[in-house]
Amino acid sequence: MNEATSTVTNMRARKRWIAIIGGVVLLSLAAYGVWWSTVLRYRETTDDAYVAGNVVQVTPQIAGTVVSIGADDTQFVKAGQTLVQLDPADARIGLEQADAKLGRTVREVRGLFATTAQLNANVQLREADVARASDDLARRERLAGSGAVSGEELAHARDALSAAKASLGAARQELAANRARTDHTNVADHPDVLAASAAVHDAYLDLARTTLPAPVSGFVARRSVQLGQRVAPGAPLMAIVPLDDVWVDANFKESQLASMRVGQPVDLTADLYGRKIDYHGTIAGFGAGTGSAFALLPAQNATGNWIKVVQRVPVRIALDPGELAAHPLQVGLSMQVDVDTHRRDGARLPKVAHGPATYDTTVFDSVEPSADARVKAIIAANASGAQRPAVPAAAMRPVAHETGDAPLRALRAANDRTP
Repeated sequence: MNEATSTVTNMRARKRWIAIIGGVVLLSLAAYGVWWSTVLRYRETTDDAYVAGNVVQVTPQIAGTVVSIGADDTQFVKAGQTLVQLDPADARIGLEQADAKLGRTVREVRGLFATTAQLNANVQLREADVARASDDLARRERLAGSGAVSGEELAHARDALSAAKASLGAARQELAANRARTDHTNVADHPDVLAASAAVHDAYLDLARTTLPAPVSGFVARRSVQLGQRVAPGAPLMAIVPLDDVWVDANFKESQLASMRVGQPVDLTADLYGRKIDYHGTIAGFGAGTGSAFALLPAQNATGNWIKVVQRVPVRIALDPGELAAHPLQVGLSMQVDVDTHRRDGARLPKVAHGPATYDTTVFDSVEPSADARVKAIIAANASGAQRPAVPAAAMRPVAHETGDAPLRALRAANDRTP
């Protein structure tokens, strides 16, 4: 009796546990169903994601020999900081030659304007000669009837008038030829002076470009330049990576893209920090094609045997700048990406118009104004008359690294000379 009662009790307990377990399973399935329908089906995840950023190449614009290197790999540099210095000797000599040519050209053009005034005075003199010869001839013609003037003298008067008119015509032609080179212009705007000024600009830029500044602030990477190396224009010397402006390229499967839109929120974690550090970002855009389409050797599916492979498309994700500053990332680090696709309004591939330039630098802005100031200083020193204006010494120094004072000495000498 006791054994039968115990068996019944055990069966009841087993059924009760089975019911409890079944209920827990059903509740779990229901909870999972609710979670999937409200959350999970709106999430797209991938671990095929990596940090990307701009790799700014530092390349020379002119050929030269490296005499100084201002930064090395792993070092942080600020925008405008000198990274590489080329030997400026040849460029400085070229600039001095261009300065001298501009000064000589200005003085030659001044001579053209002075010659115009001289030729104009010569025309007036020839006109007076014609008027005098004409009066002489008229008087002799009036006296010729009375016999007071011989025929030979009258002929000489006519010849004198013809000679005076020929001289006047030659003087006028010479004046017109000289005016053709000076009309509608002044010394500073004369074509010869403009051409010489452009040569000074070119030489000035060559000298300024012997100093290679950092275009942006960031970390130096892939330095390959060495002291004494002869570099050519466009040769990569080093790279600058601004780590304060990186993003994530997440490669999603093509089957995951249908519900994704620009602007959707993204949660990210980095393998570097683990799940204890969360990043938040938004989808910034989608790649124009799959990775294989832009590969160096794209797949030729129209030839040979074909095996279908699920393609992946890069999706760019913009990161929160504050979180990035607190927990910096390096280019190439692995990321875990989780996209919330609840908001699906708008076009899947929106055509966003371009606004102002996304990237720019101002480290080269001071070159042109300094070149203009130099040209104006040289023109002012050579174009004025007896009283030449003093030219600021700063206008004669192209860039901070120029140590030679030959241009300044030459300009001072030009100012001291009398016309």
